[in-house]
Amino acid sequence: MKGFLPWLALLLLLGTAMVTALLLGSAALPLADVWGLVTGDPGSSLAATVILQIRLPRILLTLIVGAGIAATGAAIQGLFRNPLADPALIGASSGAALFAAGYMVLNLHNSAWGFLGLAGSAFCGGFITTLLVLKIGQRNGTIASILLAGVAINAIAIAGVSLFSYLSSDLQLRSVAFWALGSFNGADWLGVVLALVIPLVVVLLYRNSQKLNAMTLGDLEAAHLGIDVGRLRTRIILYTAVITGVSVALVGIIAFIGLVVPHLIRMTLGSNHYVVIPGSACLGALLLLLADTLCRLVIAPAELPVGVLTALLGGPFFIYLVMTQKGRSGV
Repeated sequence: MKGFLPWLALLLLLGTAMVTALLLGSAALPLADVWGLVTGDPGSSLAATVILQIRLPRILLTLIVGAGIAATGAAIQGLFRNPLADPALIGASSGAALFAAGYMVLNLHNSAWGFLGLAGSAFCGGFITTLLVLKIGQRNGTIASILLAGVAINAIAIAGVSLFSYLSSDLQLRSVAFWALGSFNGADWLGVVLALVIPLVVVLLYRNSQKLNAMTLGDLEAAHLGIDVGRLRTRIILYTAVITGVSVALVGIIAFIGLVVPHLIRMTLGSNHYVVIPGSACLGALLLLLADTLCRLVIAPAELPVGVLTALLGGPFFIYLVMTQKGRSGV
């Protein structure tokens, strides 16, 4: 019963946050309008349009992306046995940003590359950089070499984004900056449908929980238990690349969710990946939804990029975690 209570609390908070996000915004809606939609008797066509076409797809996309980023953070930290690891470490986020910035600044929509669109270009960029990190890092076959490759590729990609920003016009610069900071402002039902690949990959991550538990003992110990460490590492990194690439392609870069959320779950529910991965998914969805709701309210009717808020809140909180944990990461 004791283990059930945290999950019940998470689900209740998630439901409350969803209702709050439906009601609040630049134009507040009465609870009766939401209840009317549930019962099939909407109070007004305008309220129905706001809820069904604007706020509901945005809420669903926020939940899916938050769950995916947090779950991949948990898996990457367990795989690398590094509490500072997060999905951005494998280069997917910076690679997606680089290709998206290039698409916008070089006007590739008029070229043969144009059929992919901005989101497709971002996804391809994230996946290509991840494959490059794997190719370089696996030459030595160690965790350290993959981490170093990820750091190097990230630095190169970020430098490329900076170069495109320098070469861009004022309008292009605003688009690159806003997209790279993350925003759910353009969320629609098509984005929600495309994002449905994320929960499917999260299920695949969850199915590797037992192997990730073994990886926390070390590569040699995991190999003695019959685990192909190299194949597992490649599989988890590719799963992470898919989730991160889709997320960045749809909403831009969301900072710190994949880094902080798994720590919170390990501190409260333990280090077993059968618990950490689904727990991180639920908490990541909740925190990102709360952050996005706050971004819609803090400077309404304008909107703050959600990546800015997650970084501003996540950075100091992560420093607090580092200082209070005293090296006991639980990974």
